[in-house]
Amino acid sequence: MHGMDDSAPEATDAADPDSEVADAALNSSTPPESDRCDYCRLPIPTDPVTLEREGTVYEFCTEACRDAMAESDRTCTEYHGFRRVRTGVSGLDRFLPQGFPRNSFVLLSNDEGARDDALRAELVWRALERGEPATVVTFTEPPVSVVEGFLSLDWNVLPYLESGQLHVVDCFTYRMDDRDRERMFERMDEWNRHIYSVTESVTQTVRDPSDVTELHNKLDNCLEALSMSDRGIVVVDSLTEFGTLVQPVQAYNFVKDVRADVCKGRFVPVFAGGTFTGEEESFPHDLGYAVDGIVDMQVTGSIVKDTLIKRIRIRKMNGVLAIPEWVAYEFTAGKGLVTFDPIAEMDETDERAEEGDTAGDERRRAEEESDAENPEVAETGGE
Repeated sequence: MHGMDDSAPEATDAADPDSEVADAALNSSTPPESDRCDYCRLPIPTDPVTLEREGTVYEFCTEACRDAMAESDRTCTEYHGFRRVRTGVSGLDRFLPQGFPRNSFVLLSNDEGARDDALRAELVWRALERGEPATVVTFTEPPVSVVEGFLSLDWNVLPYLESGQLHVVDCFTYRMDDRDRERMFERMDEWNRHIYSVTESVTQTVRDPSDVTELHNKLDNCLEALSMSDRGIVVVDSLTEFGTLVQPVQAYNFVKDVRADVCKGRFVPVFAGGTFTGEEESFPHDLGYAVDGIVDMQVTGSIVKDTLIKRIRIRKMNGVLAIPEWVAYEFTAGKGLVTFDPIAEMDETDERAEEGDTAGDERRRAEEESDAENPEVAETGGE
């Protein structure tokens, strides 16, 4: 039976129309419906196994799929294993024309000043907009500051905190004892106290982030509370900071365990930040072999003289086509990550400046000609 939906994401708007590679991927990523199994929705590579029911002939890739349908009253309307989804971030989706596998652990490898915090915020916000839950693991900021980061981008997450759709695993406030926490609360203004009250009920506080078992348990508690299985997203603000709290072996094992339990076991993607500190081969930047995807966020002065430009690329994404092209970007409130061409913008600025100079020259010539034609007026200053 044909005409069912498959799970390959719509990508016609995501690919760069000037990229032949992206166009080829779009044309080939989705097999015709006639070639798909009527139970699992996978392509049928061999002669199909058929089953007739109520005058309709169904085609399957295996006898197991045929038997599964015969024993049930429904079929799968999409391929569920290793399902591909969109990030919702236009600057990333443009270079992932097939989406990315939901069971991915993605490292956001960034320079200082690349605003990786804003990218993580947008990844969470786009998931919330899709109606999916999200968990933020924070090592470098208290929960109130995490929420303020969303609000500064005009993304009001307070309703999602109140409904329990967004949770926070707090690995920061362990640095303060009970007295310091009380003093912090006393110093808050009315607005921050309001944010604190909204966030408190959905925050899991880790008393000792160097205790990897406790950290893993708190994360698991959040995922269970949100029923996160084949839905939602987890973001970790800084594996670099986490690496300073534990022994190297513990750090590597934690990442591998989270990838196994959360990404592969629950089909929930994890996006984790890692900032360069001068040692490129140190944790977490030497995890390329152990993660499913790597997004590079760079701050460079090589594009425009005397100007630092942020640029991003997808270095690696297992299981799908990734176009590893650098593109300049900036974040704007309400829109999130916006890409642009700095060279083209400079050329446009220069053209406008030249047009302005030309217009000024024409006005001056016109004034000079007018003065030449009316010398008496010019001498009296136009009186």
